[in-house]
Amino acid sequence: MKIKKEDKVLIIAGKDKGKTGEVMHAFPADNQVIVEGLNLMKKHVRPRKQGETGQIIEFPAPVHISNVKLICPKCEKATRIELEREGKTKKRVCKKCNKTFE
Repeated sequence: MKIKKEDKVLIIAGKDKGKTGEVMHAFPADNQVIVEGLNLMKKHVRPRKQGETGQIIEFPAPVHISNVKLICPKCEKATRIELEREGKTKKRVCKKCNKTFE
Protein backbone atom coordinates (compact mmCIF):
# COMPACT_ATOMS: atom_id res chain seq x y z
CA MET A 1 0.00 0.00 0.00
CA LYS A 2 1.41 3.38 -1.01
CA ILE A 3 -0.26 5.48 1.70
CA LYS A 4 1.14 5.31 5.23
CA LYS A 5 0.38 6.63 8.69
CA GLU A 6 0.97 10.40 9.14
CA ASP A 7 0.70 11.10 5.38
CA LYS A 8 -1.36 14.11 4.34
CA VAL A 9 -4.15 13.10 1.94
CA LEU A 10 -6.96 14.66 -0.10
CA ILE A 11 -10.39 12.99 -0.19
CA ILE A 12 -11.48 12.72 -3.86
CA ALA A 13 -14.87 11.00 -3.44
CA GLY A 14 -17.73 10.83 -0.97
CA LYS A 15 -19.31 13.30 1.42
CA ASP A 16 -15.97 14.88 2.40
CA LYS A 17 -14.74 15.37 -1.19
CA GLY A 18 -12.13 18.13 -1.46
CA LYS A 19 -11.10 18.08 2.22
CA THR A 20 -7.61 17.25 3.43
CA GLY A 21 -6.41 15.50 6.56
CA GLU A 22 -3.73 13.35 8.09
CA VAL A 23 -3.85 9.55 8.08
CA MET A 24 -4.24 8.23 11.66
CA HIS A 25 -4.32 4.50 10.88
CA ALA A 26 -3.68 2.41 7.77
CA PHE A 27 -5.18 -1.03 7.18
CA PRO A 28 -3.17 -2.62 4.32
CA ALA A 29 -5.13 -5.89 4.41
CA ASP A 30 -8.41 -4.02 3.75
CA ASN A 31 -6.90 -1.23 1.58
CA GLN A 32 -8.42 1.37 3.91
CA VAL A 33 -7.19 4.34 5.93
CA ILE A 34 -8.67 6.42 8.73
CA VAL A 35 -8.26 10.16 8.14
CA GLU A 36 -8.29 12.43 11.18
CA GLY A 37 -11.49 14.47 11.46
CA LEU A 38 -13.01 13.24 8.18
CA ASN A 39 -15.70 10.67 7.28
CA LEU A 40 -17.21 11.02 10.76
CA MET A 41 -19.95 8.57 11.71
CA LYS A 42 -22.29 8.67 14.70
CA LYS A 43 -22.92 5.74 17.00
CA HIS A 44 -25.67 5.62 19.61
CA VAL A 45 -24.44 4.02 22.83
CA ARG A 46 -26.81 2.63 25.46
CA PRO A 47 -26.24 3.34 29.14
CA ARG A 48 -24.31 0.48 30.79
CA LYS A 49 -24.84 1.28 34.47
CA GLN A 50 -27.90 2.43 36.32
CA GLY A 51 -28.11 6.21 36.48
CA GLU A 52 -25.85 6.63 33.46
CA THR A 53 -27.22 8.32 30.34
CA GLY A 54 -26.89 7.18 26.75
CA GLN A 55 -24.57 9.01 24.38
CA ILE A 56 -24.00 9.71 20.73
CA ILE A 57 -20.33 9.13 19.88
CA GLU A 58 -18.71 10.54 16.74
CA PHE A 59 -15.80 8.58 15.31
CA PRO A 60 -13.86 8.59 12.01
CA ALA A 61 -14.75 5.62 9.80
CA PRO A 62 -12.27 4.03 7.35
CA VAL A 63 -12.02 5.32 3.76
CA HIS A 64 -10.93 3.13 0.85
CA ILE A 65 -7.54 4.16 -0.55
CA SER A 66 -9.02 4.55 -4.04
CA ASN A 67 -10.94 7.54 -2.65
CA VAL A 68 -7.87 9.42 -1.39
CA LYS A 69 -4.84 11.01 -3.05
CA LEU A 70 -1.53 11.61 -1.36
CA ILE A 71 -0.39 15.23 -1.05
CA CYS A 72 3.29 15.39 -1.98
CA PRO A 73 5.36 16.93 0.84
CA LYS A 74 7.74 18.52 -1.70
CA CYS A 75 5.37 20.22 -4.19
CA GLU A 76 2.24 20.33 -1.94
CA LYS A 77 -0.03 19.00 -4.73
CA ALA A 78 -2.39 16.01 -4.65
CA THR A 79 -0.74 13.38 -6.78
CA ARG A 80 -0.39 9.74 -7.67
CA ILE A 81 2.82 8.07 -6.56
CA GLU A 82 5.13 5.46 -7.97
CA LEU A 83 7.20 2.94 -6.02
CA GLU A 84 10.85 2.89 -7.00
CA ARG A 85 12.81 -0.14 -5.81
CA GLU A 86 16.47 -0.04 -4.98
CA GLY A 87 17.48 -3.50 -3.84
CA LYS A 88 15.24 -4.31 -0.90
CA THR A 89 14.22 -0.72 -0.17
CA LYS A 90 11.21 1.03 -1.68
CA LYS A 91 11.01 4.75 -2.23
CA ARG A 92 7.94 6.72 -3.19
CA VAL A 93 8.18 9.10 -6.16
CA CYS A 94 5.76 11.95 -6.88
CA LYS A 95 4.29 11.74 -10.41
CA LYS A 96 4.05 15.56 -10.70
CA CYS A 97 7.46 16.78 -9.52
CA ASN A 98 9.42 13.47 -9.87
CA LYS A 99 10.99 13.92 -6.44
CA THR A 100 11.61 11.03 -4.08
CA PHE A 101 10.35 11.16 -0.51
CA GLU A 102 10.59 8.86 2.48
